[in-house]
Amino acid sequence: MKKLSLFMLTLGVLSSASAFAAEQMRFGLEAEYPPFESKNAKGELEGFDIELGNTICKVAQLQCSWVESSFDTLIPALDAKKFDVINSAMNITEKRKETIDFTNPIYRIPSQLVARADSGLEPTAEGLKGKNIGVLQASIQEVYAKAHWEPKGITITSYKDQNMVYNDMVNGRLDGTLVMAAAGQAGFLDKPEGKGYAFIGKPVEDTKILGSGIGFGLRKGDDALKAKLNAAIDQVQADGTVTTLAKKYFKGFDVSVK
Repeated sequence: MKKLSLFMLTLGVLSSASAFAAEQMRFGLEAEYPPFESKNAKGELEGFDIELGNTICKVAQLQCSWVESSFDTLIPALDAKKFDVINSAMNITEKRKETIDFTNPIYRIPSQLVARADSGLEPTAEGLKGKNIGVLQASIQEVYAKAHWEPKGITITSYKDQNMVYNDMVNGRLDGTLVMAAAGQAGFLDKPEGKGYAFIGKPVEDTKILGSGIGFGLRKGDDALKAKLNAAIDQVQADGTVTTLAKKYFKGFDVSVK
């Protein structure tokens, strides 16, 4: 009888441990993209997506941790199970949905050209002819620029880190960059090195390439996790959390999903 009781107790402990483990979730991100995700002087993660992710984890009753990866390796790393969910300002596009699944869109940010304010450029194939434009590798901005501008005589140079794009632009090796507008504002225009630069023209448009908004990326078949995250996303959208965080991190950008 004692052996049976001990056996049942062991089973209970193992079951509890399994249940606890099932509530763990690992976010994958690139931590070099302020104001969405970056590190402070103490080496701690901070930014819009960090606060948003932690809030959604709390609402969904998940124990969350963070795994860093370069942006262009996020999808392969997700498929390799190095983490469970991509939370790195990744836009939902049909092309990406061929490989991974997504939650519902959480927020949306326009993409704009950044260049010297007096450059006389325009975010069109005609207005950029003969110029060199930097983009983040594997981003929708890269896809857009290579589809709309590169065939018309514009050089498109891809970088693994958006900060490298800004450095080369300041040093005269690039004429501009197509970037997610909030990242361009906080990551460059608001800094001393951004003096004399500005957003040029209106945001570019192409729903097929630029997507329907930003969401969390998941492996195909993770339907239970997707449902849990979507329920939490609905709640933080309805209670105003997304809007409040947007006001904290972004300047004047409408992040609502149309």
